[in-house]
Amino acid sequence: MKDYLKIIRPVNLLFIIILMGLMEKFVVRGVMLHYQLGEPLTWWVLLLLIVATVCIAAGGYVINDYFDVKIDAINRPERLIVTRGISKQQAMRYFQLLTGVGVICGVAVAIVLRSMPLGLTFVIVPGILWFYSASYKRQFLLGNLTVAFLAAMVPMLIGFACDAVLKKEFGADSMLGQYLVNKLYLWLAGFAAFAFLTTWAREIIKDIEDQDGDRELECHTIAVMYGETVAKVVATVLIVVIMALVIWVSLLLQPKGMAWSNLTTRYCLLMEVGFAGVIALLWAAKLPQDYHKAQGAMKAMMLIGSLYAVCI
Repeated sequence: MKDYLKIIRPVNLLFIIILMGLMEKFVVRGVMLHYQLGEPLTWWVLLLLIVATVCIAAGGYVINDYFDVKIDAINRPERLIVTRGISKQQAMRYFQLLTGVGVICGVAVAIVLRSMPLGLTFVIVPGILWFYSASYKRQFLLGNLTVAFLAAMVPMLIGFACDAVLKKEFGADSMLGQYLVNKLYLWLAGFAAFAFLTTWAREIIKDIEDQDGDRELECHTIAVMYGETVAKVVATVLIVVIMALVIWVSLLLQPKGMAWSNLTTRYCLLMEVGFAGVIALLWAAKLPQDYHKAQGAMKAMMLIGSLYAVCI
């Protein structure tokens, strides 16, 4: 039972739950309350949406370990679960169960909300996860971009659901409904862009950590093809881009005439210091465990950035 829990990365799933909760409670409700309107998603619709997302993500982790037995045997033999704690047949059945529950819950939400984009998402994403684990992750850039894209989809799922509810409530041609939808998408797209860039940078750092096994299995990552230094430079450039975007957003949200002392500015400074720390860890890293710390720090920055939703 312990192996069945470990293989689905409960900490990562908890992060997904927190992120979706933050998007609904603080971004969606924040915008709706600003216009003195009620929250669009009922508790059970939100719960089903989160269950669907978490189950499909958990299934993705299982199928990833299923295909990565040889790589994990080299990179992290002490954490190898498939073939040691769980057989390949059990792992495949576990993936099918989790994915099946996720698709059923997701399609059920889409039917209730009459949202074609939402329904298609929960049908297509499991396929993307399968092909990522079987093939995409071994191809140059495609693997990193696929994971980053899927991370960006998490906050956007809340947007798809709210879009359907608001259009049904106000009418598809309603100017108010369209204005609210655009406002929600603007905020959620900002968090999605942050998730995309931070996940992409973290995946590159993770590839440096895993380069021994990746090289053995002929994975075409930046670290394998061009070396550690180039991979570090690419990851650093991405982090610097994120830092620049954080400053830009801080300036956009800065109230006119107000000194640099409001909550958004303080949060911006916290983020800049945190990302600078990640860069320092990255360039000081030499061993796989050092890179593991750097990508762990990047994951922490992803959580800290997502918590900015509370400020809204």
